[in-house]
Amino acid sequence: MNQSDGSILDRLLGHDAGTTRELISIAADLDPAALERAFPIGLGSVRATLHHIVRVMECWMDLMLEKPVRARFEIEAPLSEFSARLDTVASELRTLAETLATEGRIDSTFVDLLDDPPKEKTFGGALVHVATHGMHHRAQVLWMLRELGVGELPEGDALGWEARRRKG
Repeated sequence: MNQSDGSILDRLLGHDAGTTRELISIAADLDPAALERAFPIGLGSVRATLHHIVRVMECWMDLMLEKPVRARFEIEAPLSEFSARLDTVASELRTLAETLATEGRIDSTFVDLLDDPPKEKTFGGALVHVATHGMHHRAQVLWMLRELGVGELPEGDALGWEARRRKG
């Protein structure tokens, strides 16, 4: 992988998936009422927001491959399914990013068929969008978890994620 692009993409996508995975794990310890509690922010609950993060990753992955968007998974699914779907799509995104970087195609385009009318977008822009979209919603989940009284939460930032990853 190209060092100038690959290491940044690895960190960007790694932080995105890793921190989302960490929040799903924390949410798995919540009682059902807390997981579903309505908040006046984002998608309204921890469960709905985590579902949205994973679902959007899947949707963008499929759009970038210009294939039909995969079937939705139920918002009521166990959080273990959220984790499994996250692992799958995170791996797909990383593989795509590595391929694009190796081939020098980060600035190449695909057609976003969900836009009306469909529009060309760059792969690099879409990959950054996936990660920043996830960060936006993870911040909402962190706020909800604090409101629920959950302690010892990660800050959610890339440097904190990298430090935790290096500690093993």
